[in-house]
Amino acid sequence: MTSTTVADSTSLPSAAPAKPPTKQEALKAGSGHLHDPLAAELGNDLPSFTDPAVQILKFHGSYQQDDRDKRRKGAEKDWQMMLRLRNPGGRIPTSLYLALDSLADRLGNGTLRITTRQAFQMHGVQKTDLKDVIGGIVRALGSTLSACGDINRNVMAPAAPFERDGYPEARLLADQIADLLAPQAAEGSYLDLWVDGDLSYRIKPKGPVRKARRLQESGAVFSGDAAEPLYGSTYLPRKFKVAVTVPGDNSVDLLTQDIGLVLFSDPSGRPLGCNVYVGGGMGRTHNKEETFARTADPLGYVAAGHVLELVQAIVALQRDHGDREQRRHARMKYLIHDRGVDWFRTELGRYFPHPIKGMRREPPAVLTDYLGWHRQSPGLWFVGLPVLCGRLQGELKSGLRRLVETYQLEVRLTPNQDLLLCNIGSAQRASVREGLAALGLTAPEAPAPLARHALACPALPLCGLAITEAERILPSVLERLEALLERLEISKPLLVRMTGCPNGCARPYMAEIGLVGSAVDTYQLWLGGSHGLTRLASPYLEKMPLEKLETTLEPLLVAWRDEGGPRSRFGDFVERIGAERVARLLAAA
Repeated sequence: MTSTTVADSTSLPSAAPAKPPTKQEALKAGSGHLHDPLAAELGNDLPSFTDPAVQILKFHGSYQQDDRDKRRKGAEKDWQMMLRLRNPGGRIPTSLYLALDSLADRLGNGTLRITTRQAFQMHGVQKTDLKDVIGGIVRALGSTLSACGDINRNVMAPAAPFERDGYPEARLLADQIADLLAPQAAEGSYLDLWVDGDLSYRIKPKGPVRKARRLQESGAVFSGDAAEPLYGSTYLPRKFKVAVTVPGDNSVDLLTQDIGLVLFSDPSGRPLGCNVYVGGGMGRTHNKEETFARTADPLGYVAAGHVLELVQAIVALQRDHGDREQRRHARMKYLIHDRGVDWFRTELGRYFPHPIKGMRREPPAVLTDYLGWHRQSPGLWFVGLPVLCGRLQGELKSGLRRLVETYQLEVRLTPNQDLLLCNIGSAQRASVREGLAALGLTAPEAPAPLARHALACPALPLCGLAITEAERILPSVLERLEALLERLEISKPLLVRMTGCPNGCARPYMAEIGLVGSAVDTYQLWLGGSHGLTRLASPYLEKMPLEKLETTLEPLLVAWRDEGGPRSRFGDFVERIGAERVARLLAAA
């Protein structure tokens, strides 16, 4: 493991010479704060970027992809770019939503996709149009900076615009963390590339964020690079994820984050402090047992006035101690797994001088989704709309645009890939309800039970990592499972998640039933996560043909029906009867 701080590089003069940096680390260090070689390749006539430019492009919020359905031997790939936004807590103002909708139609593939980190993705952008699209997003006061890459990603928070119970404070904290952890020198590169250096779009930190940023310029938090005081010229070893929530609301899948914060407030809404969790992460690699999904450990409770300082201290610790030699071992979850949370807490004292107390008691975690109509504040309402797999297209997309534009509604995206229409006046409710009914959304509070909380990653045809299908076949998988449950006379819900590869973008390792692509039409079967997203599932089958889904699960589902009791959740039942019996029931198929 290597360090990027000046202090560490001089503290052990007798140490062995440092290993030469990996290709990825050297590329970041030589990029001029994420500017090159991307800048030179933006202006050429080629339909794609070279790999070095692709790696830097990720930090700007874009992945290069090709349509795998259109691959032909000897033919040029159908190159296109996917863009991902940075919008903390899933908030999309009216003007930005309308700009995204238009850009997707004019320069994308006509769809928008809600991600499991509360952001929009846009697909099908040609390289020649990339500057127009990102520039259009920035001019609409959006951003794609650090939506991808080895850096802090989109900060999650409960999407609901409630003005009570600590929700406003949680949203504000998410916004503050997003600004605090935004790269400073790279922001200049970003604006130079996409809006010709117009610095009026710079992030302008205020109050506590400005104060905390000043602390990045000294002590162990300082990277040694005055232009990029927190990250340094090589940024982080791998991606980094943060989520904020209020006690009891686990809409953000808190334990899957590098940092999870539960914000406590007094009855007047004044923030008191946060329970802090560290070291979660879903990504893994098939047949590499040293990679694994992991839930975060409790670190402790920190007073509200010190939370921002703690967050940047944790980032700096990961910057210095995260593995920069083996990328598959570079996430903070592996650092904490290898060294232990007690070591982590002690080492954090070098970066963070304030006390970390014992965890405060929290209510049981609930997977909250906000579907249906809710009072937002006096005179205002919001409505949560189910969007299976998060894909907005066709009449649904055009109809939502009409509603947003007509009534000047704000949009918020949830980690469950659903969409909230917000700021609906009481006098507008009937008209909005009629507009939704015309789109087939007559009862948004009551989608099909399995579809309600099901997630899938995009997978084929655009994701280069996908082994098999996910988004395109999830609806049919849910229909098959619903038919099976109906035949077995089981009316209780199940939490189902599906991915086309083991990277875990739809967080399948937290599901009661997780399907993880392992070969063509073949999936790993993970079982036993909790419906409140507080327990990891376990792998039971390495290669289950999808055609055998019903016959494989039926004996286990029958046992749940007959022995679980009326209130038993499937994941809890799997955990209770133990791995040996579960394996026997699966083998009985």
